[in-house]
Amino acid sequence: MARVEWIQGLGQREPNLEPSTAGQPQFSWYDIDSSPDLQYHQCYDDYYCAKLQVPMDWWRNSTQPGNNISLAIIKLPAKVPVTDPRYGGAVLTNPGGPGGSGVAQMLRSGRATQIIVDADKHPNDTLNSETAKYHDIISFDPRGVGYTTPAIHCFPDSLARSSWMLQNEALGLLGSSEDSFYRNWYRSRALAEGCSAATGTTDDGSEAIGEHVNTSPVARDMLEIIERHAEWLAKQAHPTRRSDSLRGQNKHEVVRRLRYTRGEPKLKYWGNSYGTILGQTFASMFPTRVDRIVLDGVCNAHDYFFGSWFSNLSDADAILERFFAYCHAAGPKACSFYSTTPAEIRKNYENLLTAIFEKPIVVPSSKTRGPDVITWSDVKSMVRLGMYQPIIYSPMVSDLLTSISTGNGTLFADFKAMSNTFTCPSSDCASAGPFSDECDQDSNMPDATLAILCTDGPGLGDIDETSFQEYWHALQQQSEVLGDWWAHTRLGCVGWKTKAKNRFEGPFAGSLSHPALFVSTTLDPVTPLANAREMAKNFPGSVVLQQESEGHTSWSSPSLCTAKVVREYFQTGLLPPPNTTCSSDQTPFSTSQSLKTSNTQDKALLEAIQVLGSNVLDIGFRRTIGGF
Repeated sequence: MARVEWIQGLGQREPNLEPSTAGQPQFSWYDIDSSPDLQYHQCYDDYYCAKLQVPMDWWRNSTQPGNNISLAIIKLPAKVPVTDPRYGGAVLTNPGGPGGSGVAQMLRSGRATQIIVDADKHPNDTLNSETAKYHDIISFDPRGVGYTTPAIHCFPDSLARSSWMLQNEALGLLGSSEDSFYRNWYRSRALAEGCSAATGTTDDGSEAIGEHVNTSPVARDMLEIIERHAEWLAKQAHPTRRSDSLRGQNKHEVVRRLRYTRGEPKLKYWGNSYGTILGQTFASMFPTRVDRIVLDGVCNAHDYFFGSWFSNLSDADAILERFFAYCHAAGPKACSFYSTTPAEIRKNYENLLTAIFEKPIVVPSSKTRGPDVITWSDVKSMVRLGMYQPIIYSPMVSDLLTSISTGNGTLFADFKAMSNTFTCPSSDCASAGPFSDECDQDSNMPDATLAILCTDGPGLGDIDETSFQEYWHALQQQSEVLGDWWAHTRLGCVGWKTKAKNRFEGPFAGSLSHPALFVSTTLDPVTPLANAREMAKNFPGSVVLQQESEGHTSWSSPSLCTAKVVREYFQTGLLPPPNTTCSSDQTPFSTSQSLKTSNTQDKALLEAIQVLGSNVLDIGFRRTIGGF
């Protein structure tokens, strides 16, 4: 009998983005006025939100009229007043994607992030060091994403998007049938041509959002955020704005420390996955404006912007082999897909894939869902989750493989039903019109992902059917487990017409004002360790920290060692020695008992790491387009 403890926790990680705040008026992003400076409003209990107005085209002629973008920014305040000498500034974060919402990431893991970058003792601890630092954590929805407006919308309303995604599921992955290529090819073209037309032009001929969502202007937005935050800090130092005690400090010293001079503020940043592309772009465009920069799960910037996305899958199949080994080591009580040897587990998996490819499993309806069919594409998509986050998803992968091995698809159908979401257009949709925020109440991440990827890499879509099939088959040779799925990333850009108005062409390198910390697991399914090593060479003095684990970014596996290295870097700027390796504190199928510690500070750190790992960017079961 398959174990199903994991199913209770799945599908419950999406934060409530519009909560009621007790004793306060209901917060809504739509009630905030956009401003060229940071004007914070309390939101989501003890967070603060603002909408920062920036030009849609940073590089247009200053006398030329143009449209603006309103960036949704969210801040978790530091644990000390900004006038306190232990205030360490703001750490800017990005969850990846591209298309990931910084607002959603903050609500998932902002406090955990703050625990890691802050000093290990509470500010009021009498044993605390005077050099301890405490930080604001700031994130934002990048251009086209989430609550930043205007947003990218490829569909007239939420129902149209849901219908499209269900059709994708019924069609299946590349390789799922003899005609899967041509059916996917033409559907991808239809989406790309339609979305680029909808977002790449405007009725009045003014600037269109689709031309300005690529990475380069977002890096410029990041510079503006740190400029405006420094300006905001200076205002807090003014005597008329201070509500906190100066703790015996000289008021003139406080004003001096927080004085704002345009062009001087520097970035503290922690970016994961695609967030490392943002970080590398910022560091290359503004190398003298870097204070601290952590890049975890590193993308190869050259392949991302100018290549064919062929630098990603070199370690993916090795992670699947590790799954078989971990399952065997755990035994039948912990891993339901257990067999006598890892090789035998692999054989059972391959036989299952062959059987379900030839004969999908029919599942009758139940009291909670309709009838379903479990297909080869379903299995491949589900196993992908285990490659990204082995600690969380390995028990699920094991149980679902065991269940369908007996011909019973009930558990798998229940799992699939958990990701079914259908949102009917709101009552405001009719007046707002199609392709508006009011008509599209679901996450627009898949739409934004498409627009960002296809304008960042304009050569991705310049390929004919024969050449694409050759590319796809090369990816299959590179990775059996992810090759078919990853090919959909480039396929999504076939037919994309809109070009980025401004695109930084590199080089993606530079002598930084402070060297960067690159972080990678030993085996990452889509951002292999080799990427971190190659890209770190472009930024002299930077160091690669290797975490001995599998999964996408170090967050996929808890490591006290890695967390302490990151904390030390943000606290003091000190990098680990070259070739430093950190071990992981947990392996797939092991219990949380192995994570217990009697040290209070380590316990808090471990809990924070687990929060990060359980609330990473949603990689999703249902296929839309690839990404990180």
